[in-house]
Amino acid sequence: MLDRTIPYYNMILRCDARRSIAAPLPSGYSIRRFQPGDACAWAQMEYEVGDFASPEDAGQYFDKTFRPHMDELLKRGSIAVTPDGAPAGSCFAWFGERDGKTAASLHWLVVSPRFQGLGLGKALCAEALRLFEQLGEFPVYLHTQPWSWQAVMIYRRQGFRLCQTDTFDGYENQFAQAVETLRRVLPESTLDEMLAEVHA
Repeated sequence: MLDRTIPYYNMILRCDARRSIAAPLPSGYSIRRFQPGDACAWAQMEYEVGDFASPEDAGQYFDKTFRPHMDELLKRGSIAVTPDGAPAGSCFAWFGERDGKTAASLHWLVVSPRFQGLGLGKALCAEALRLFEQLGEFPVYLHTQPWSWQAVMIYRRQGFRLCQTDTFDGYENQFAQAVETLRRVLPESTLDEMLAEVHA
């Protein structure tokens, strides 16, 4: 579960090329494309991890942000499902804006707390990057925050690197504050490795 007592700062990461890694799913689990009926499950999962105050708030965000682009979401959205077909996590190979142009953006990687620790987040991230590669849309950006440091470790293993100044979608890149916050939660050696790989 996310530790939201960790201060929030905008972190921008960028992946310049897909890294082929093993991301096996547990027996019986699978990943499929997003379907129109998945909106309620998405809203519930986002509420469960604390990204929204209620499933209704998450649903309203979905209706405003994604429903107008449902055709794209059906191509770009991934859902991890349990052996009995229940949604357990999702990730969107989405798009944003950078310098007046469209920029590829990994959005809303989420795994229901009931299914965390099974490798679903890693598999969903890998699937999103596979889709971006298929669409020819690298580099890929993402926005996150220090309290999602466990997800940052997933992103890093798949080729994402912290950006020191680069940004997208109008986010203020709070690199310095984020790094100081990460010092409290990451081993020094891990943070040093991350800082040695930083994008401009």
